Amino acid sequence: MSEQNPIWKSDMDETDEKLIRLIQDGIEFTHAPFAAAAEELGISEDEIVVRLKKLNEQKKIRRFGASIGHIALGFTANGMGVWDIPEDKIEEIGQKMASFHEVSHCYHRPRSAEWPYNMYTMIHGRTQEECYAAAEKISKAVGIPEYRLVFSERELKKKGVRI
Repeated sequence: MSEQNPIWKSDMDETDEKLIRLIQDGIEFTHAPFAAAAEELGISEDEIVVRLKKLNEQKKIRRFGASIGHIALGFTANGMGVWDIPEDKIEEIGQKMASFHEVSHCYHRPRSAEWPYNMYTMIHGRTQEECYAAAEKISKAVGIPEYRLVFSERELKKKGVRI
């Protein structure tokens, strides 16, 4: 990996690379979440925390967080809301849309001749009706009456980028 991507080579040592590989698929929810990685790497848990902070500051890792299993919690309907937003209102309206608790992702993308939508919101609910109700609430709040809601039929893959 380091040989193929020189940006990694300049700031990361072998321990950093091994650490990322060890935790990239998740860590245990325990009082000592880094204990296993520390033992395998032969360093302390405190050093792991220092290394992760450094990697985050260097933008080698963007974030470190928990992932909620929305399906296990009963949120089985996932609707992608697609919206045609005036370009000069993208930031303002995008921020409003992203603030709704039903929205997990909000993206601005370029339009195409075949697809006039430039804003995408992933809306989660227990039913499709809940997703439609949330989309209608968002529509009224931002003043954009026209939108479409496209629902997931099945999840084919859900993993972050791996090194």
